[in-house]
Amino acid sequence: MTGEVVISVNNLTKQFGTFTAVDSINLDVYRGEIFGFIGANGAGKTTAMRMITGLLEPSSGEAIVAGFKVTQHPEQVKKRIGYMSQRFPLYEDLTVSENIEFFGGIYGLTDYQIETQMNLVLQELEMMHMRRTLVRELPLGWKQKLAFSTALLHGPEVVFLDEPTGGVDPITRRQFWDKMYKEADRGTTIFVTTHYMDEAEYCDRVSIMVDGQIIALDSPQNLKNQFRSDSMDEVFVKLARSAKRSDL
Repeated sequence: MTGEVVISVNNLTKQFGTFTAVDSINLDVYRGEIFGFIGANGAGKTTAMRMITGLLEPSSGEAIVAGFKVTQHPEQVKKRIGYMSQRFPLYEDLTVSENIEFFGGIYGLTDYQIETQMNLVLQELEMMHMRRTLVRELPLGWKQKLAFSTALLHGPEVVFLDEPTGGVDPITRRQFWDKMYKEADRGTTIFVTTHYMDEAEYCDRVSIMVDGQIIALDSPQNLKNQFRSDSMDEVFVKLARSAKRSDL
């Protein structure tokens, strides 16, 4: 895949004392790409994602996101990315509309922009009738879709999703991916981690980390061809079975 590079990671490394959690990884991610970041527990993918998003200082190397070096211009990077954490990011004691207002304010949107975006989000999700519903009362699938939409309120160039479909039913997972495809078609870059290997099949390209290193990076079809496998699950098992580390 070619095009405008939106994320560039160069020799990114993180050491905790004498332990190397992420070992000099390199990758480029392109505008409008859905990029899968895969790894077993302990592979280092969470540590790597935290460095790429500016949540963790690297020991060496650098990440450039939306044209800005993460360590030198963290505030500029934050304005241009959205992030949906593995732990549910919305406030369950606030209503749907209150959550959108809150995060819109964090992203620096005006009251008019927040109201406009809120109406667009609620119409797209068919949740207009739920705007005064407490988030804790929503089914998990609705919560996840709302969280994703909230991460997109400010029109970020890149959205980082950390296992966004964990625990939801297969139909909701498919709907979630349909929304991801729509955002990618609009030019938004999607950087996603998942433990579901069937979801890796939906990505434009996939990287697989083992013990702190990226040991494979290509399209799902090319990876299946390279490792003579019928599915990404088989590819993953072949590469990850040698992993020796606990979760990072």
